[in-house]
Amino acid sequence: MFNLTSPYSITAAQKAAVDEIVGKFRAGSRKQVLLGVTGSGKTFSMAHIIRELDVPTLVLSPNKTLAAQLFQEFKGFFPADRVGYFISYYDYYQPEAFVPQRNLYISKEVSINPELERLRLDATRNLLESRQTVVVASVSAIYSIGSPSDFTEQKIALALGDAIARDVLLDEFVKLGYGRTHDLLESGKFRVRGQMIEIFPTSEENPLRFVFSGSAISRIGFFDPLTAAWLEEKKQVNIFPINYFFYRRARVEAALVKIRLELEERLQYFRGQNKPELAERLRQRALFDIEMLEQFGHCPGIENYSLYLTGRQKGEAPYTLLSFFPPGYLTIIDESHVTVPQLNGMYAGDRSRKSKLVEYGFRLPSALDNRPLNFAEIQERLQNVLYVSATPAEFEVSDSGGKVTSLLVRPTGLVDPEVIVKTVVDPVQDMLSEIEPVVKRKNRVLVTTLTKKMAEKLADFLALKGIRCAYLHSEIKALDRVKIIRKLRQGEFDVLIGINLLREGLDLPEVALVIILDADKEGFLRSPTALIQTFGRAARNIDGKVILYVEAMVGSVRQAIAEAERRRRYQVEYNQNRGISPASVRSPIKDFHDDDFWLKKSAEPLPEDFKSREVLEKEIQKLTAAMKKKAAALDFKSAAQLRDRIKLLKNMLVEWF
Repeated sequence: MFNLTSPYSITAAQKAAVDEIVGKFRAGSRKQVLLGVTGSGKTFSMAHIIRELDVPTLVLSPNKTLAAQLFQEFKGFFPADRVGYFISYYDYYQPEAFVPQRNLYISKEVSINPELERLRLDATRNLLESRQTVVVASVSAIYSIGSPSDFTEQKIALALGDAIARDVLLDEFVKLGYGRTHDLLESGKFRVRGQMIEIFPTSEENPLRFVFSGSAISRIGFFDPLTAAWLEEKKQVNIFPINYFFYRRARVEAALVKIRLELEERLQYFRGQNKPELAERLRQRALFDIEMLEQFGHCPGIENYSLYLTGRQKGEAPYTLLSFFPPGYLTIIDESHVTVPQLNGMYAGDRSRKSKLVEYGFRLPSALDNRPLNFAEIQERLQNVLYVSATPAEFEVSDSGGKVTSLLVRPTGLVDPEVIVKTVVDPVQDMLSEIEPVVKRKNRVLVTTLTKKMAEKLADFLALKGIRCAYLHSEIKALDRVKIIRKLRQGEFDVLIGINLLREGLDLPEVALVIILDADKEGFLRSPTALIQTFGRAARNIDGKVILYVEAMVGSVRQAIAEAERRRRYQVEYNQNRGISPASVRSPIKDFHDDDFWLKKSAEPLPEDFKSREVLEKEIQKLTAAMKKKAAALDFKSAAQLRDRIKLLKNMLVEWF
C-alpha cells in the first residue's frame, strides 16, 4: 500500500471528507467533486484519498507552476513510493504552421529540456513497474506519445548472474537508441571500460554500471557520474528505449511501406486538382523523411508518422500518458474549473493548425492522427475522477451527478474575508483611503483591474501618492513575476496591481486587503468563479477584507458574495462549536537568487586557481553535477544560472587554452 508520511495529523473535517469520498468510490461512484476552500488542506486530503484507495493516481494540473508545487508536495507525502512529473519537455516550443493569407510557412523550433524529458520517461517507467505510483501532469498528458506495449516489449531486463556476452549486450543498447561514447557519460549514452559497461538510461537520474565476470553479470548498481562512486546496488534493472518514438527496425520498415503508399495517393490527388507545386513540395519533404527513417530509424517530426509506427488505424485515438495507467486508476483534476476547459480545447486548436499543413502539401494526411485526445476520448479513458476546486463549475457538478463533498473549514480557523461592496463617484480616491491604514499596519494589498494599461496607470498614481507599489501582468516575464511577488511578501513594496494573475496558486499570507475594480463588468475576469478565487487571496490573513467597486449590483457579484458568506458562516459556526481561535497562515518566504547579483558574480575574472586547465575542467564537472541536481529538484531557476556559469567557464577554457 501507499505509505503516507506527514508531520501533522489529519483534522476531523478532512477525515470526514476523505471517508465520504472513499466510501462513494468503493460503492461504485465513478465521478465526484471535492469543493475545498482556500487553505483547507485539499492536497493533504487528496494524499489520504490516494492512500485509502491504494490505486495508481493521475493528478492533472492547469499549469506547470502548480504541477511542480503538487509534485513536491506529493513527493513529501509519499517518500517511499513513486511520484512522477509529466509536463511538456520544451523550454521553448514553436509548432510547425502555415498561414495561407500571407503564404508564410513557420518551421518547428524546439528547445528540449533533457531533465524534463527524463522525468517524463521516469513517470511512465514507474507506471509499468509499480502500482504505488502517483503522476502529476499538465494537459500534456493527453498528447500523443508511443505505445505502452512497444515501450515495454523493447525493454531489456537484466539481473545478477545473467549469462550474456558483452558484445550482445552492447548491440542491445544500440537497438534501443543509445550511442557509444568515450568521454564523460551523459543521458542516452553508454561506454565500455574493461569488464565494466556503463549506461545512462534516459529514464534514470544516475547512470548504471554492469560488472562482468567472464560472460556473466556479477554486479549491478547506480553510480555518481562525477566521482564514479557506487551509489546503490541493484539485483535487477530494466533498460527502456531512449524515447517514446524509438522503434525496432521491423516496425519502421513496415511503416515505410504504408507511408510510401499514402504519399503516392496524395501526390495523385494534388495532380488531379491541378496543383503540381503542392505535389512537388510534399514529395520532397516526405522523401527526405523516408530516407532518414531508412538510414537512421528516426527523423525530425517522426511523431507525424505515429499512426503507422504505433500500428493504429486511421481515426483511432492516439496513445497518451493515460494509456500507461492500469485499469482502475484514479484521476484527480486539480483546479478543475480551469483544467477541464483546457482539456476540452486542445483537440480543436491542434487540428486547425495541422489541417492547413496537410491542405497545402507540408504534411501527409496521416499527420492529423498525431494529435491530443478529444474530450469524448478523455472522458472515456478517465475511469474514476475526483474534480477538486474551491469553485467547481456547473459541468463538474453535473458530470458527477451532484456528488459534491465540501471541505469548508480551515485547520487554522480562519474565516473567509469580509466582502464590502462600494458604489462611489471616484473609486480610485476612495481606494487610496482604504489602502493607507492597511499599509500602516505593515500588511499588503492586492488590486485587480481589467486592463494592463489601467494597472500601469494605477501604479503611477499610487506611486505619486507615496505608496510603494508594482504592477503584474502577462507581459512581465515569468521569473520576474516570482521576484515581484517575493518582494511584496518581504515588504519592499506594499501594493501589487494585477489582472488575472492574482487568482489560483498564490500563497500570500501577508495580504490583508484585496480590491477589485470594475467588479460589475461581467465576463471571464468578473464571473462568480473568478471573483470567489480572487476573494481567496485575502483568506490567509486574520484581518483579510475584500472591497468591490461597482456602479450597480449584478448577478455575478451577488452569487460570489452569497457563496462567500455561506462559507464564512460555516467556518464561524465550526470555530464556535470547537473553541477554535483563528490564526493567520504562516508561510516561509523561499530563498531566491537575484539575477543582477548572479550576473555580476559570473562576470568576475577567474580565480588564480583556475589557471590550470585540469582545475578548470573539474570545476565545470562539479557545476554540471550541481546543475543536474537542481533540475532534478525542479529548481529550474538555479539550474539555469549554473548552466550560464558553465557556458562562461567553457568559453574561457577555449580562449585560455
